[in-house]
Formats: sequence, structure tokens, C-alpha cells
Amino acid sequence: MDFPDRGVAIFDGRGRNIDRRSYADLFQLATNAAARFAALGVEADEPVLVAQPTSWEWMESWFGLLMRGAWPVASSGAGAMAAAESQFGKVDKVMGSIGARFVVASEQFHQQARNLGYAFANDGVITLERLRAAEPTPAPTDATSDAGDVAFLQLTSGSTGLPRAVMISHRGAIHNTFASCEAIGAPHGEPAHRWAECMVSWLPIYHDMGLIGCLMLPMLTGLDAWLLRPPTFLARPKLWLEHLGSHGPCFAPSPNFGYQLCVERVHPDQMEGIDLSNWKSANTGAEMIRKETVDAFVEAFGPFGFRPETFQPCYGLAEGTLAVTFDLRGQGVRTLPAPSGVDEGFAMTEVVSNGEPIRDTKVEIRAMDGTPLPEESIGEVCIKGPGVFLGYYNDAEATAASLKDGWFATGDLGFIQDRELYITGRTKDLLIVHGQNIMPDEIERLADGITGGGGLMRSAAFSVARGAEGEEAVVVVEVAHADPERVEEIGRDIRIQIGRTMGLPLADLVFVRRGRIPRTTSGKMQRGELRRRYLDGTLERL
Repeated sequence: MDFPDRGVAIFDGRGRNIDRRSYADLFQLATNAAARFAALGVEADEPVLVAQPTSWEWMESWFGLLMRGAWPVASSGAGAMAAAESQFGKVDKVMGSIGARFVVASEQFHQQARNLGYAFANDGVITLERLRAAEPTPAPTDATSDAGDVAFLQLTSGSTGLPRAVMISHRGAIHNTFASCEAIGAPHGEPAHRWAECMVSWLPIYHDMGLIGCLMLPMLTGLDAWLLRPPTFLARPKLWLEHLGSHGPCFAPSPNFGYQLCVERVHPDQMEGIDLSNWKSANTGAEMIRKETVDAFVEAFGPFGFRPETFQPCYGLAEGTLAVTFDLRGQGVRTLPAPSGVDEGFAMTEVVSNGEPIRDTKVEIRAMDGTPLPEESIGEVCIKGPGVFLGYYNDAEATAASLKDGWFATGDLGFIQDRELYITGRTKDLLIVHGQNIMPDEIERLADGITGGGGLMRSAAFSVARGAEGEEAVVVVEVAHADPERVEEIGRDIRIQIGRTMGLPLADLVFVRRGRIPRTTSGKMQRGELRRRYLDGTLERL
């Protein structure tokens, strides 16, 4: 290796003690794991779930599967960001949808899954103990791969629901990593690995931003990776800022939510001795970038060395491997007045520039019939380039609907001005809360479980923006009666169920009479129309 002293450091739950190993150590760990996976019957080109939190066990498993020639599929471990029982259900559904025989997880996960009666717990769980007890085979990598072949599967949803499995090629992963490194460094005149020493992250490495941007990028370019576990950051966000000021010139990504949490939870009195001047690039993406958050963060942490131009907006998604555009100009967050046609539900008076396409990547704005639109016209964001995915695994219909002639229709709305992309809304029903993709039908299922809904009594979920906090979930519930006490009881139970299962507080819970949720003539729910009525005040509440 050209950088034998570089590696990964993982902090404990208190963010203090460090388990640090070199990339050479990781390579050897993964090589041994690959041989043992082969001994356990894991085949090349076989999807295998890795349901573990940020840890060396995760890296041993994920990279071991990659070196085996299997297709690792990173999934949140039980209890990662929601109730454990819900996560077991998700693992079971994902395994069924992609035809996976194995999931790599902890012994505790194995025992809990067995106690809950999941069939995969019989022979399908590979624990670390089982893996390390296997006798390595002499030739674990018996399959060869071309650059265009599938390397791994990336789940489109980071928190809940039944996500699609995005097929990422070896070429796509490598290209996106190096193109992102170039883009991060563009404002400084050279790729990030030429001036940075490290990357400091709290993002879960089962998330595409965490996997590609915070692990593969430093690994492939020779930077140190300093990793905080997500629960540690959520409990003590100051630790992230503390480490950003402690390890030399660095960059660090986060959704808008992470910067907002620092503003709300870190008081200036706690910043004594912390110098953020070495933080050269603060990448912000994965959800709508809020100008209010940016301004508040600069005001709060400017006195400690953080500069406004350090913010570097970007846009990406799992189907693009990760990054699609980056701010290349180094001028911080820049906005334009929100034009007509911007989704009012995102509460934007200004829209933020997400920068220009990364190397070899094209971005077009198209009408819904596929016709390219001129600059400053709002339409669907479509992308093409080496990082665009190969398709959805086991879902030819969804692939054909969104991927044509190498162009992927993202479902996001925006416009281009002076070569830069501005995001204004989305056509799809997806909710993006705290950087996590959430399918509305999963929220609705939980609400319907309380009301006994079905047929003409249903629930509907969508998101709206509430100031700097970004998107929050709203649930509308149909009820057949107007007993205030019963409605209040139902509301309380719905909030508790969604909060416990998904870790998701609701911005609003609205009750309407039966049949008031709009539907098409075929009975399909019209969440967009319901959201419009909610926003303009024409929704008739009980």
C-alpha cells in the first residue's frame, strides 16, 4: 500500500476510546473472512445482508463478502434507529425480496430473531463466532469480475419500509469515489486527498453517504477515517465538532439535520478549546439544504474558526452510487429566490445551489414526457454517467420505468441555472427525514394497525417542511365516528406506535371523515393531492 500508516478509527459509545487499525490490517481481515465465507457456502454473485452497526465486525463482514465475490447488502442492524422488532421484520422482508439466504449479524441478533420465530434464524444467520470458526477454503475468490459487473447492492431506504436494492458496479463505485474526491477539493485547486489528512463522520456506514463518502473515499485515496457511531453523535453532537478540530485538515459530510442538531444542542460555552479552522469542507446533502440552518451554524461556530465558504452543498442518491453534483466554486451556500413552481410544502423562500455535475456525469431537466427543458425551467432531474446504477435487483419493472438509455429519472424536481442544479421538490411520495428515506406506506401500515383501517377507512402519510428542521411527517387518518375521547385515544396510540417502531415523531396527526382522503378512480391514494389540501387549508378536519 502507498499509505501503510493510514486507517480507520472507530470511537466507543462515549466517543473517547479508539479502536484504530490500518487499511493493511483491514485488507488482511477481509481476506481471511472471504475464505471463511466460502467455507460456509456463500457463493459468488450471491446477495448477503450485513445487519450490523458501525464496527470492525461490519467491515470484516462487508469487505470479506466483497472479496469473496458475493454481493454485500448493508442494512441497519436491529435497534439501529428504531424498535428492534421492526428491524427484524425489515431484514426478513428484504431477504425475501432479493432472495438472500444469509444475513451476517451478532449472536444477540440471532437469538432475538429465533425467539421471534423468523425462519431465517434457523440456518441463515452467520454470526461472527460462526464465521471465525469456519475452516478457510484455499481459493475463496474463485470468480472473476469485470469493471461493469455488480459489486454490491445498496438499499434505497436507510431506515424503514421495503427498500429497493440498487445494483452498483465496480466501475461505478470506483469512479464515484475519485470523482467525489476531485469535486470536494475543487475549491482548493486539487483533489481532497492532496490537502486533507482525514475525514470525520458520524453517519451510519449502511447509508450510501456513509459507505461511499465516509469509508470508501478515505480508504481508496489514503486518508484516515475517524468514525463516531450514530447514537453517540445524536446524544453528544459536540464530540463530532471536537474531533473535527483535532486531527489535522479534514472534510466531513452530513445531512442538514446534523448541522441543525449541533446548533440546537451545542452551546458556545462548550466549545472552549475547539478550533474548527482545519475543517476545510463541510459537505451538506442527502436532504433539502435549509438556508436557515446554514446561517445559524455559521453564526454559532464562526467564532471558533468555521468559515461560511466551508459549506459545500451537494446532491446525490443511491441510484447514482452517491454523488451527482457538488459545489465547485468554494463560495459557500448560495441561493436564488424561489421561482414559481417550487413545492410550497418545502417552505422555501430561497432555493440552494447544489453545484455542478461531477466528472463524466450529465444532468438534464426534463418534462414528465421526457422532453429536455431549457435552463431555469422546473422539471424532473435526470442523470447519466459512470456512477448510475445498473438497475434494481429482482425488479425489472421498476428498472424499466426509471432507467432508459443510460438516463435515470430521479423523481426529484429542480432547474439548472449557470450550469448549477437547484432542487425544488419531488414527484415521488418518498419522505426524507433527517437524511433517511422513508416510504409512506410503512407509516400508513402502522397507523392502520391501530385504527383497523382498510377499504374506505385508510391512513395517508406525507411530509412538509417546518423551518430549519427540514421535512417532518404528517399523517391523515379516516375515522367512521366522531367520539372525541375515542379519537383522542386513537391519536395517542398512533403517535406511540410510530414513535416506538420507527423513531419518528409526527409533525401533525389529522383526523378526517371516512372517504375524505382523495383517490383515483381505480382506488389508488393521491398523497400529492392530499398534501396540497393540507397545505392550502382546504382539508376538512374533524
